[in-house]
Order: sequence, then C-alpha cells, then structure tokens
Amino acid sequence: MALRFRVKGWLSREEFETLTEFARYAGRSGGLAVFEVDPERMRRSGYTLADVAAVLQGLEGAEVVEEDLEALKRAAWEESKATVWLGEDGWLYASSRRLLKPVFEKLGFTPAYDRSLRAFRLPPHWYARLVEALKSSGFPVEDRVGLLEGARLPRRIEFRGQLREYQEEALKAWEANGGRGVIALPTGAGKTVVAIAAAARLGVWTLVVVYTKEHIHQWIQAFQRFTDAEGLVGAYYGEEKRLAPITVTTYQTAYRKTRLFAQRYAFLVFDEAHHLPADKFKAIASSMPAPYRMGLSATIEREDGKHEEVFPLVGGVVYHTTPGRLTSEGYLAPFTIRLVKVELSPERRREYERLRREYQRLAGGRSFQEVLAAARKGDPTAAEALRVHARMRELVQEAPEKLEEVERIVRSELAKGSKIIVFTQYRKQAEELARRLGAHLIHGEMDAARRKRELEAFKSAERGVLVVTTVGDEGLDIPDANVGVFVSGTGSRRQYLQRLGRLLRPSPGKKAVLYEVVVAGTSEEYQARRRRSLSLY
Repeated sequence: MALRFRVKGWLSREEFETLTEFARYAGRSGGLAVFEVDPERMRRSGYTLADVAAVLQGLEGAEVVEEDLEALKRAAWEESKATVWLGEDGWLYASSRRLLKPVFEKLGFTPAYDRSLRAFRLPPHWYARLVEALKSSGFPVEDRVGLLEGARLPRRIEFRGQLREYQEEALKAWEANGGRGVIALPTGAGKTVVAIAAAARLGVWTLVVVYTKEHIHQWIQAFQRFTDAEGLVGAYYGEEKRLAPITVTTYQTAYRKTRLFAQRYAFLVFDEAHHLPADKFKAIASSMPAPYRMGLSATIEREDGKHEEVFPLVGGVVYHTTPGRLTSEGYLAPFTIRLVKVELSPERRREYERLRREYQRLAGGRSFQEVLAAARKGDPTAAEALRVHARMRELVQEAPEKLEEVERIVRSELAKGSKIIVFTQYRKQAEELARRLGAHLIHGEMDAARRKRELEAFKSAERGVLVVTTVGDEGLDIPDANVGVFVSGTGSRRQYLQRLGRLLRPSPGKKAVLYEVVVAGTSEEYQARRRRSLSLY
C-alpha cells in the first residue's frame, strides 16, 4: 500500500513542485491536499524516505498532518535501520535494507552471509564494536541484544572501598578504552578491588569468571566487603546455581553454560586472564556479546605467545605496573631474591650430559617450540626428543641435592621465626619435602576439605612451613608469609611472579625473601638468569 500524506494550509508553487519530485498529487479531500509517495520518482530524484520526512517537516506555508508525518518517519526508520540480534544458534546477526559492506570495511572484518535469514553472521564478541560502527556510519540501530542500553542492575550499588593511586590509574585507563582491556598488576596489588569498583560504576549485570571454586568465595566476600550489593551477588557452579545480577562462576562452568549467560551479562570479568587462550575458555569470551570486558592477571604474557589471542576478545593491556614500583611506594612488602646453586652428583651429571647430547641429536637444531609443533604433527623423532627433554627436566628438578639445600634454608629461616612457603612442581617431591620438614602440605589431588584444613592451620600459625604444588600458584592468600623457596616449576615468567607475589602482602616491618634453588650448569640456571633479567622494578 502506497504511503500517503495530507497537507493543510497553502503550498507555494515552489513547494508543490518539490513535493512532486517524490510524490503524486492525488487531489483534495476534506479540505486537505493529498499526495502519494511514488518510489519511481524517489529513485529518479535520489530521495530516501528520511529525505522525504525532512522536506515535509521544513514546509513553511503549510503543514503535514501529524499522524501522516509520523507514519513516514516510521517507514524511513524501517528503510534505513540496521537490526542486530542473537540467533538461537548463539551467533550474532546483522541485517539492513541498506548496504552494510562499508560498515564491515570500517571494522576490518568480513562476516559470512546467511541467505535464509538475509543477514550477516558474526561471533558475538563483535557486538559492541558492530553497534558502534553502525551508528557512526549513520544507521539507526534496532538493538535486540540490548546489553548496551539495558542490563541495568535492579538498584545502584555503592563502592565502599578507597582505591589506591595506581588502582585509580588502572580503572581510568580501562574506562578510556571503552570499558575493555587487561589490567596487569602484581599479585597482592588488589586487582579484585579494581574490578569491583568498575562493576559499581557501570551498574550493569556482571559475570565474574574465576579459575577455582575457592576463588568464587573470595570474590563474593570481596563484593560484600567493598560494596552494598547484599542480595545481588550469587554463585553459579556445581550444586550452587543462582543467576544473580552479579554472578561469580568458574571457567569450566562458563564454558558449559555460555548460552545461559550470554543474553544477561553486560560486564565480563576474567580473573587470571592468562587462562583465556585455552581453546574452550577462549570460546567463553568469543561466544558472549558483553560490551564491557576486563581481564585481570599478574602478567598476561604466556611462554607460547598465545596471550596475544586474548586482546581481540577482551582488549589489549591497558595498564601495567611492577612489584618494584609498588614496593617503593609502600603498597607491597620490600623483597630480596636469592639464587642458590647446587651441584649434581658425578653420576647424575654424567646422565644429564648424556641426555642433553641425545636431545640435541634428535632436535636437529630445531628450537623447543619447533620440536613441540613437529611432535604434535606426528613426527616420531620430535616425540622422542620431547621424552628425552622431559627426562632431563625430571632429573634436574627432582635432584636429591636440591632437597638437602631446601632443608638447610628452611631450618635457618625457621630459627629466625619466618613463615615459609615452599613451591614445587611435582606431587612426589612435595610429599617428600613435607615429610622431611614436618610441614603442612597442599596439592591438587587432595579433596577441597583437606586442603582448606591444611591452609587454615598454616594461616593461623605464627611461623612454620607450607609445601604447595601448582595448586598454590593462584589464589593463595597468606598475608604474613615472608619467605618463599622455589624448588621446581615451569620456568615461566607468570609462575615466577605469582609465587613472588604470595610473599608481598605488606605488614609492619616485613621484608620478603624468595630463594631460587637451581642445579648449576643446567637449563634451570639459564631459566633463573632469564627470570632475574625481568623488569621487576
């Protein structure tokens, strides 16, 4: 049915001729001049319906009936709008009667086209950037996702904490980046508080994704401590499943329930964001349209270089500072790092050198990453090289000589009244050290209740020793621990900084010491030198 509009009042000849460039005069009815919009005339004259509405609004001696003008405006909006929605399949879709290609060129992304829906299909994490690009290209947007304007919390929440100078700097840098990006702060520097302050400022439904169940409770307690969000915070994992306006969940649960979370939460917080590049965890960020995203980590860099995969999904690193800076400003405890070298027995040294030569022969001049890639592709020589490499590493990291040195260090520090955490990579080594030292022990194969008992017993002690495997690299909060002993690990920068960070919670008169026990003349010594070259200050 043709669009009509009625004009009351006097039209000048010039105005009448202008109207007939896009409409046919249909006579008079009830004292009003009646016109029918003519698509062919519009095409010839280069008019859009939005142009027609603008002309009609600008008439001087006459006036268009209000309901007719509103109908034209609605038709103009339908003609020029772009519609954005989440499909039942979880993908983001965009459609318009106008050409969308210039918008995608602006985004630098060419999506697939679904002919049955007459729409372009995009990964959901493009949502905010797509809407922004559409609006900046002059498209009225029908946003059926609704997370940019909707998803408000049921009530405003107040942040009750006091941000330190560097925390405020981090939050402002994140806000300046459109509410996206990674904040890299040393362990113990209060990353959680920055995210909670951001959630309070945004005032939208928030999903916090953490690595362990223990972290869930820590985050909920932090929200209760730093905000008045009582009743708005819930946990969704295992047997506890409450979809609250502020929900804390694990990476594993978020991966399984992405579709459940996708249309509710406008702000995503990824704690320990260095886990995101794992394929299934990466799917959490790519499958959710949340416009606001924050990654938190002590250091975002990964040894495999995959940290760069986080940036398109969360945003680049918007803020970073070092332990040294925060120590100098009094926010973290001052620290010393001591490298302690031990020698292998002659027999073990000969075995190590034999394995090293065998590895070099099998690697054939390839880097370790190249050998690893070849093994994944089924190269049997590369696979054998990896087995030899693993044996070398085991021989060095589990050397008895290291255990004897750790005993000496611990006995000396206990005599000073220290509270000591011993970090190892292997359960067997951890159990042996705990036995020798009469220490508390935590490893990943313990049930949660036993881990909690061991941790609470150590936390309540004035001094003592706790031996932990990699399960203690994240989320271990023992403010008064002042000595760390690094026995074995992955060699990664991230693990090193995490373990150092466990010692840096400040307290009056506290000075932290991290001992690195390595075997001289091996890859361990090289890794230690490389770690010591890191910019901690």
